[in-house]
Amino acid sequence: MGIAAVIAGSRSFAAIGQWAADAGPEVLAVMGAARGPAEESTFRRAFALVSADVLDRVLGAWLHTRAVQAGGRLVIAIDGKTVRGAKDKNGKAPHLVAALSHGIGAVLGQVAVTEKSNEIPAVRDLLKAFASLASTVITIDALCRRRHNASYEDPVVMPTCVGTCRQPPGKRITRSA
Repeated sequence: MGIAAVIAGSRSFAAIGQWAADAGPEVLAVMGAARGPAEESTFRRAFALVSADVLDRVLGAWLHTRAVQAGGRLVIAIDGKTVRGAKDKNGKAPHLVAALSHGIGAVLGQVAVTEKSNEIPAVRDLLKAFASLASTVITIDALCRRRHNASYEDPVVMPTCVGTCRQPPGKRITRSA
Protein backbone atom coordinates (compact mmCIF):
# COMPACT_ATOMS: atom_id res chain seq x y z
CA MET A 1 0.00 0.00 0.00
CA GLY A 2 2.89 2.31 0.77
CA ILE A 3 4.34 1.86 -2.72
CA ALA A 4 0.94 2.58 -4.30
CA ALA A 5 0.73 5.77 -2.24
CA VAL A 6 4.21 6.87 -3.39
CA ILE A 7 3.32 6.13 -7.02
CA ALA A 8 0.18 8.23 -6.49
CA GLY A 9 2.33 11.17 -5.36
CA SER A 10 2.82 10.80 -1.60
CA ARG A 11 6.20 12.18 -0.53
CA SER A 12 6.19 11.64 3.24
CA PHE A 13 5.08 9.03 5.75
CA ALA A 14 2.25 11.34 6.84
CA ALA A 15 1.10 11.62 3.20
CA ILE A 16 1.27 7.82 2.79
CA GLY A 17 -0.83 7.36 5.93
CA GLN A 18 -3.34 9.95 4.68
CA TRP A 19 -3.54 8.25 1.27
CA ALA A 20 -4.24 4.91 2.98
CA ALA A 21 -6.89 6.52 5.20
CA ASP A 22 -8.55 8.10 2.15
CA ALA A 23 -8.50 4.89 0.11
CA GLY A 24 -11.94 3.39 -0.23
CA PRO A 25 -12.90 -0.08 0.99
CA GLU A 26 -12.54 -1.49 -2.53
CA VAL A 27 -8.93 -0.32 -2.77
CA LEU A 28 -8.14 -1.64 0.70
CA ALA A 29 -9.66 -5.02 -0.19
CA VAL A 30 -7.65 -5.30 -3.42
CA MET A 31 -4.46 -4.47 -1.49
CA GLY A 32 -5.20 -7.07 1.18
CA ALA A 33 -5.79 -4.63 4.02
CA ALA A 34 -8.56 -6.65 5.69
CA ARG A 35 -8.21 -4.79 9.01
CA GLY A 36 -8.42 -1.33 7.47
CA PRO A 37 -5.84 1.28 6.56
CA ALA A 38 -2.48 1.35 8.34
CA GLU A 39 -1.36 4.38 10.31
CA GLU A 40 1.57 6.62 9.39
CA SER A 41 3.73 5.07 12.14
CA THR A 42 3.17 1.58 10.68
CA PHE A 43 4.46 2.71 7.29
CA ARG A 44 7.44 4.40 8.97
CA ARG A 45 8.37 1.17 10.82
CA ALA A 46 7.84 -1.02 7.73
CA PHE A 47 9.96 1.16 5.43
CA ALA A 48 12.71 1.35 8.09
CA LEU A 49 13.13 -2.44 7.74
CA VAL A 50 13.76 -2.23 3.98
CA SER A 51 17.41 -2.12 2.87
CA ALA A 52 17.76 0.88 0.55
CA ASP A 53 20.62 -0.78 -1.37
CA VAL A 54 18.67 -3.99 -1.95
CA LEU A 55 15.54 -2.08 -2.97
CA ASP A 56 17.61 0.04 -5.37
CA ARG A 57 19.14 -3.06 -7.00
CA VAL A 58 15.81 -4.89 -7.28
CA LEU A 59 13.96 -1.91 -8.77
CA GLY A 60 16.89 -1.18 -11.11
CA ALA A 61 16.93 -4.79 -12.34
CA TRP A 62 13.17 -4.71 -12.89
CA LEU A 63 13.40 -1.41 -14.79
CA HIS A 64 16.25 -2.84 -16.88
CA THR A 65 13.84 -5.55 -18.09
CA ARG A 66 11.35 -2.83 -19.06
CA ALA A 67 13.87 -0.57 -20.82
CA VAL A 68 13.11 0.36 -24.41
CA GLN A 69 15.71 -0.29 -27.06
CA ALA A 70 16.57 2.16 -29.83
CA GLY A 71 17.57 0.48 -33.08
CA GLY A 72 17.99 -2.87 -31.32
CA ARG A 73 20.27 -1.42 -28.65
CA LEU A 74 19.70 -0.33 -25.09
CA VAL A 75 20.97 3.23 -24.60
CA ILE A 76 22.18 4.18 -21.12
CA ALA A 77 23.51 7.57 -20.01
CA ILE A 78 25.86 7.64 -17.02
CA ASP A 79 26.29 10.86 -15.11
CA GLY A 80 27.13 12.06 -11.64
CA LYS A 81 25.10 14.51 -9.60
CA THR A 82 25.30 16.00 -6.15
CA VAL A 83 22.06 15.42 -4.26
CA ARG A 84 20.54 18.77 -3.32
CA GLY A 85 18.75 19.09 -0.01
CA ALA A 86 20.37 16.00 1.52
CA LYS A 87 23.27 15.77 3.92
CA ASP A 88 25.42 12.85 5.04
CA LYS A 89 26.71 12.35 8.59
CA ASN A 90 29.47 14.90 7.93
CA GLY A 91 27.01 17.54 6.74
CA LYS A 92 28.01 17.24 3.09
CA ALA A 93 25.66 16.64 0.18
CA PRO A 94 26.13 13.09 -1.20
CA HIS A 95 27.42 12.68 -4.74
CA LEU A 96 25.98 9.82 -6.83
CA VAL A 97 26.70 8.30 -10.22
CA ALA A 98 23.56 7.02 -11.94
CA ALA A 99 22.72 5.00 -15.05
CA LEU A 100 19.65 6.37 -16.83
CA SER A 101 17.79 4.49 -19.55
CA HIS A 102 17.04 6.86 -22.43
CA GLY A 103 14.04 4.83 -23.57
CA ILE A 104 12.03 4.98 -20.34
CA GLY A 105 13.71 7.89 -18.59
CA ALA A 106 14.29 5.87 -15.44
CA VAL A 107 17.37 5.34 -13.31
CA LEU A 108 18.49 1.72 -13.62
CA GLY A 109 21.05 1.96 -10.85
CA GLN A 110 23.14 4.38 -8.84
CA VAL A 111 26.28 4.26 -6.75
CA ALA A 112 27.62 6.72 -4.19
CA VAL A 113 30.96 8.35 -4.94
CA THR A 114 33.30 7.97 -2.00
CA GLU A 115 34.27 11.22 -0.31
CA LYS A 116 37.96 11.17 -1.21
CA SER A 117 37.53 9.90 -4.76
CA ASN A 118 36.06 10.90 -8.09
CA GLU A 119 33.38 9.36 -10.29
CA ILE A 120 35.66 6.93 -12.12
CA PRO A 121 35.69 4.07 -9.55
CA ALA A 122 31.96 4.57 -8.96
CA VAL A 123 31.26 4.21 -12.70
CA ARG A 124 33.17 0.92 -12.73
CA ASP A 125 31.14 -0.36 -9.76
CA LEU A 126 27.91 0.77 -11.39
CA LEU A 127 28.67 -1.04 -14.66
CA LYS A 128 29.62 -4.24 -12.82
CA ALA A 129 26.08 -4.36 -11.42
CA PHE A 130 24.61 -5.03 -14.87
CA ALA A 131 24.47 -8.71 -15.82
CA SER A 132 24.98 -8.02 -19.51
CA LEU A 133 25.81 -4.93 -21.49
CA ALA A 134 25.91 -6.69 -24.86
CA SER A 135 24.47 -4.47 -27.60
CA THR A 136 24.25 -1.54 -25.17
CA VAL A 137 25.30 1.99 -26.02
CA ILE A 138 26.67 3.79 -22.97
CA THR A 139 27.25 7.53 -22.88
CA ILE A 140 29.48 9.01 -20.18
CA ASP A 141 30.35 12.65 -19.70
CA ALA A 142 33.84 14.09 -20.04
CA LEU A 143 34.64 13.79 -16.32
CA CYS A 144 35.12 10.04 -16.80
CA ARG A 145 37.31 10.47 -19.87
CA ARG A 146 40.67 9.82 -18.35
CA ARG A 147 43.45 7.69 -19.75
CA HIS A 148 43.49 5.39 -16.69
CA ASN A 149 39.70 5.03 -16.49
CA ALA A 150 39.14 2.32 -19.04
CA SER A 151 41.06 0.61 -21.72
CA TYR A 152 39.49 -0.85 -24.79
CA GLU A 153 40.60 -4.22 -23.46
CA ASP A 154 38.58 -3.84 -20.25
CA PRO A 155 35.71 -6.37 -20.60
CA VAL A 156 33.70 -4.70 -17.81
CA VAL A 157 33.68 -1.27 -19.41
CA MET A 158 33.69 -2.28 -23.07
CA PRO A 159 32.06 -5.75 -23.29
CA THR A 160 31.18 -5.60 -26.96
CA CYS A 161 33.70 -3.10 -28.22
CA VAL A 162 35.44 -5.40 -30.65
CA GLY A 163 33.76 -5.06 -34.02
CA THR A 164 31.20 -2.48 -32.85
CA CYS A 165 33.25 0.54 -31.74
CA ARG A 166 35.22 2.91 -33.91
CA GLN A 167 38.87 2.56 -33.17
CA PRO A 168 40.42 5.76 -31.87
CA PRO A 169 43.39 7.05 -33.89
CA GLY A 170 46.53 5.07 -33.10
CA LYS A 171 44.69 2.52 -30.91
CA ARG A 172 44.21 -1.12 -31.68
CA ILE A 173 41.10 -2.68 -30.14
CA THR A 174 41.58 -6.21 -28.87
CA ARG A 175 39.58 -8.41 -26.58
CA SER A 176 41.37 -9.50 -23.43
CA ALA A 177 40.89 -12.90 -21.81
